Amino acid sequence: MKRSLDTRASGAIALLLVGFCAACSGGAGTDTSSSPPSPAQVVVKIAPTVASISTIQTQALTATVVNGTNPAVTWKVDGVQGGNATVGMISPAGLYTPSPAAATRSITATSVEDPTKSGSATVTVKLIGVAVTPAAASISTAQTQQFAATVVNGTHPAVTWQVDGVQGGNATVGMISPAGLYTPSPTTTTAGTHSITATSVEDPTRSGSATVTVKLIGITVSPTMALISTLQPQQFTATVVNSTNPKVTWQVDGIQGGNANVGTISAAGVYTAPPLEAAHSITATSIQDPTKSSSATVTVRFPPSQMFSGVLTYHNDNARTGQNLQEPVLTPDNVNSLTFGKLFSFPVDGYVYAQPLYVSNVPIAGQLRNVVFVATEHNSVYAFDTDNGTSAPLWQKSFIDPANGITTVPSSDLPKDPNTLVPCADITPEVGITSTPVIDPATGILYVVAKTKENGVHKYRIHALDITSGVDISGTGVEIQASVPGTAQPNDGQGNLVFDARLENQRTALLLSNNVVYFGTGSYCDFGDHHGWFLAYDSKTLNLLAAFSSTPTGLEGGIWQSGGGAAADAGGNVYIITGDGTFDAAFGGNNFGTSMLKFTGASLSVPSDYFTPWNQDSLRKVNADLGTGGALLLPDQPVGPPHLLVGTGKQGIVYLVDRDNMGGFLATGDSQIVQSFPGATCGGGSCPIFGTPAYFNGRVYIVVGQDRLKAYSLIDGPLSRQLSLSAQSPNTFPFIGATPAISANGSDNGIVWALQTGGSGAPALLHAYPAADISRKLYSSDEIPGGRDNPGPAVKFAVPTIANGKVYVGAQGQLSVFGLLP
Repeated sequence: MKRSLDTRASGAIALLLVGFCAACSGGAGTDTSSSPPSPAQVVVKIAPTVASISTIQTQALTATVVNGTNPAVTWKVDGVQGGNATVGMISPAGLYTPSPAAATRSITATSVEDPTKSGSATVTVKLIGVAVTPAAASISTAQTQQFAATVVNGTHPAVTWQVDGVQGGNATVGMISPAGLYTPSPTTTTAGTHSITATSVEDPTRSGSATVTVKLIGITVSPTMALISTLQPQQFTATVVNSTNPKVTWQVDGIQGGNANVGTISAAGVYTAPPLEAAHSITATSIQDPTKSSSATVTVRFPPSQMFSGVLTYHNDNARTGQNLQEPVLTPDNVNSLTFGKLFSFPVDGYVYAQPLYVSNVPIAGQLRNVVFVATEHNSVYAFDTDNGTSAPLWQKSFIDPANGITTVPSSDLPKDPNTLVPCADITPEVGITSTPVIDPATGILYVVAKTKENGVHKYRIHALDITSGVDISGTGVEIQASVPGTAQPNDGQGNLVFDARLENQRTALLLSNNVVYFGTGSYCDFGDHHGWFLAYDSKTLNLLAAFSSTPTGLEGGIWQSGGGAAADAGGNVYIITGDGTFDAAFGGNNFGTSMLKFTGASLSVPSDYFTPWNQDSLRKVNADLGTGGALLLPDQPVGPPHLLVGTGKQGIVYLVDRDNMGGFLATGDSQIVQSFPGATCGGGSCPIFGTPAYFNGRVYIVVGQDRLKAYSLIDGPLSRQLSLSAQSPNTFPFIGATPAISANGSDNGIVWALQTGGSGAPALLHAYPAADISRKLYSSDEIPGGRDNPGPAVKFAVPTIANGKVYVGAQGQLSVFGLLP
């Protein structure tokens, strides 16, 4: 080696000297073409010279030896032949495998032929990184959170996901999908923060993390407590926290949106109260998380004043005066056949025995409407818009369900004459709703009693309907069942007379007094072991409060009153009149046939007072019911007994009784009462009076069957007995007569209306008279030829209703509406 170095040095010096000499001679003309060429130096080239890889990648390097005869090279990493675990390894073929640490490494390739010659490259080794976004998130238990993972310095973007170190999560910590969608645990009941980790599939040692805080959705409802009337709405507001969706659903007593029984609530949280007093739970539930809800309480009370007005009960009021003093439209001047008549008829599905009822400004389908309510023997109740004669019913409620064996009672199925076996034909062709319902002015609830035949069994049920919708209030449809101590039949064998729906005819109109619904029952043609029953039901719950039978140890004594209802005074006392039947109350017994009875409220076990005519036994023997009409309670009188009752009967006698001292029974005559006298005589005998008298402006109006409409003036206590010509109608009424009704504007423009219903199937006739002079007829529905004003085939004991400028007349299969002609 030394020799070789000296030789190379001598050659170099020689070249310098040659060059020097050439320079000295100017170099011109010097011949060098014959000099041998210098040998080319070996060069090592590496490709690529610069590279960047991750710790889990390799890098192929290529070394090219130029000017050499041997292409072989040796490789070093950071000067270490072949590298090592610290700096990375490189194969003889130039494949570099990095160590796990990040660094920039020098890769050297040295020529084997000329070890003095080498080439270099640099390889930067980077760690794989995983970035998770968002780095932090906050969601509710009902939400999901999308996470994204970005892999850097890697060739593979895939990651695996963990929640709190659990691959894919679980039901406790929440689940995360391969796409990074995190779903909180469905069983989470407490808030918490969880770690979300994305790990590189390419390098499982590399990962990135984020946090997600799961919060419980919270709901608050305000107000938490509310007190409203049945007529008020209440706005509730729900606030949802930890949720992206503020919407809720509303329930009332667990019913989505509520219903007519518990009240309804809109999607905006406006609660509309039901017509009954009660406390209700209002619940708001998160739409985003239906497991989260909050509640408030609303207490509904009856309003201090009445809302609904009109003709809400039989004969207009609980005193049964028959007068509507708020009728400004109809007057004696405009009620005549030229300006007044039938406007239209509403078809219905059965006979209308019940008096129509009228209510103004009823909210139905978002509008205030004037509504007439009609009940039929086909067991339907209708609501009609009185201002639109062409409209369909606003609603109709039926109490039959033939598909399930629930029908009306056909007349052929009524009790039969024991001698001829012919069924009673008093009500035809079917029995359903016979009595007049009653409407509570404070709540807008209509109470009605319907008779049905349920899989062969006769039943009565009392229903409570919302007049705004016809919906049967929850808990109604209660079967009428009662018993009282007694030995008469039907009997339970335990010493109790029992109510038998098959034998009893529920004809008396319903009475509502002090939140109690009263009604009575009579017979079908006096067939079978029937009795007079008088029942009292709680109007809020429809629980039976009390039951009374007029003849618990006797016979008959029906309470029917030609459809009239029990009367009630301001003190809450209730009055009924019984038909012919056993009477022994004056002799130590408990039977009150042929009597006027007074009850103190709903305590019905024993009448608090009574009056029985002296000839009750004779009346009983000839079927001359005293109770063919209801009691009329007169306004307080300034002279004599202040509290008077007028009653009549089939014998045609008019009775005036002191309600504070009814007199009981005297066998020698009726001197214990204020007054009694025949209302009329027919062929030497008394004419029957069916129906309840009416009162207006100091006069009592009575229609006598087979005689005339009569007006009796109150003169210092008793009724006038000598009638002037102005106190009798010009026309006579056939058998059965009529129940008069009054319309007036205060004490002015009084009109007496009477509906003539005599003659089966014949047209009903509507008559009108000025109240001050009933000898002058204003109008009769048969005056115009061609039947323009025909109200339809008559129904016995029907009573017209006058309200808001119209007269409503029920007939067979229709309700006719009369008023001022267009």
